[in-house]
Amino acid sequence: MSFVPADPHHAAAMLIDHYPLAWVVSPRFNASPLPLLAECSDNGALVSLLGHCGRTNPLVADLTEDPKGVILCNGPSGYIAPALVATDDWAPTWNFATLRIEVDITFVPDETESSVERLLDHMERAAPERWTTSALGARRDALLSRIVAFRAKVRHLDVRFKLGQDERPAILDQIVSGHADRTLAAWMDQFGREA
Repeated sequence: MSFVPADPHHAAAMLIDHYPLAWVVSPRFNASPLPLLAECSDNGALVSLLGHCGRTNPLVADLTEDPKGVILCNGPSGYIAPALVATDDWAPTWNFATLRIEVDITFVPDETESSVERLLDHMERAAPERWTTSALGARRDALLSRIVAFRAKVRHLDVRFKLGQDERPAILDQIVSGHADRTLAAWMDQFGREA
């Protein structure tokens, strides 16, 4: 059983922020894993995702013809072993954070360079010195000419988390404190306590 988080838009934006690699799927079922950035409204609602892909990627032809696509995102996930719980009648399970977004995709060639720079800002935000595309020298323009930016406008958002929401508080505490995957444990601690 999975659960919809109390604030699905916040949860979706957080998942994309921490796990930007998502499957972009066309109406013809061509699919590519691509890093995406969440674009939110002033009130925090996820309104679109920005990304880029190779101009020769089959997604470009498919989505130019029919812009309706699906984006699939996976956050932290993992096996929850009975050994973590001090109750004999507790069964193992798998916890996860997932996101399915129905989108309309528009290619925005004029934003290709800025989409790359925005993605670099996001990915390099913790680096002591941000890498820049100028390091590519003469290759920079050639590489940029081979990709195209796109914006995926959200039509429908389906956020499904199974992070201990159905556990008694004492059981959830045991799992969170004992699970080896501390990232999964942190997500369980944050979202598993939602009623």
